[in-house]
Amino acid sequence: MKCLLPLFLFFFGGTPLYADMALLLHQPHSTFGFFNPTGHAALYLSRVCAETPVRLRRCGDGEMGVVISRYNRVAGYDWIAIPLIPFLYAVDYPEQVPDFIDRDGVMAFRDAWRRNYLPNLAPDAKDGAIPKGDWTQLVGAAYDRKIYGFLVETEEADDDAFIETMNSRDNKRRFNLFFRNCADFVKDTINFYYPKATRRNFIADVGLTTPKQVTKSFVRFLRCNPDLRFSTFLIPQVDGDIGRSKAVRGVLETFVMSKKYAVPLAIVSPWVAVGGVAAYVTEGRFNPEKHVSVVLDPVELKEHISAFSEYSHDEPPFTGRHEEPAIEITASSENL
Repeated sequence: MKCLLPLFLFFFGGTPLYADMALLLHQPHSTFGFFNPTGHAALYLSRVCAETPVRLRRCGDGEMGVVISRYNRVAGYDWIAIPLIPFLYAVDYPEQVPDFIDRDGVMAFRDAWRRNYLPNLAPDAKDGAIPKGDWTQLVGAAYDRKIYGFLVETEEADDDAFIETMNSRDNKRRFNLFFRNCADFVKDTINFYYPKATRRNFIADVGLTTPKQVTKSFVRFLRCNPDLRFSTFLIPQVDGDIGRSKAVRGVLETFVMSKKYAVPLAIVSPWVAVGGVAAYVTEGRFNPEKHVSVVLDPVELKEHISAFSEYSHDEPPFTGRHEEPAIEITASSENL
């Protein structure tokens, strides 16, 4: 009953949006998402802002915070922080988000924001054209995917400690699909704020850390801690002539729910297939759609976030936007 009480309050009581820290669960998309539908995980922090994309500071009045995540091949860095609205829509202000867009429009928005704010992380190609690479993951996420948010309050002192930790550690590429992926980064960061709040699932994901299982364990933690203020939201994928994202899945869920994997596995090794189904049923089931309490368009998202942090159109997303990102390396953290 203790764990069910917050769920009751979600759906039958008022659900104000508290935006100190939010786990952002991204649906998979594109060809890579077709073969590996585990999606992506990132964190939004409302009181943490970006001095540069690779150096953090406390937010000033009117700033909305950043989305921070681990990336694989972006300028050799391990983590990068991008202001919330640009991360989602590749524009500075919610009112600039189009109602409908095509692939060329998405790239135009991304390239314009890149040229203004990311010249060092994603410089022009030799001929001055748009560079290739994974920098496109940094901005305009809501054009590619549907995103679920799971919010919880945090202490300001923990934000200061997180900023100090991240600015003092060696921010160099550490990505490893099996041991240090985006979900591992989110798991370790949440546990920095709330120790042992999230974990991997060795049964459902055969030892890997996946965005869905980190989210599932985080939701369980929130349900069983009714003293914490928390809520959920959904950021829908922007309408347009672009591919739609798909449901996010765990490792075993991918094999037992996808015909491209389930049928060959059942033929080659039926007992393994049966075991996978049993493991998924007992440990892997989680539908983030059922936990959504409010759906937010860009302007509504701004209004909800403003309950904690009033947005100012006079403040740019970064300070010193065209300066070379500088990282002061004095120590390293054990977990992050």
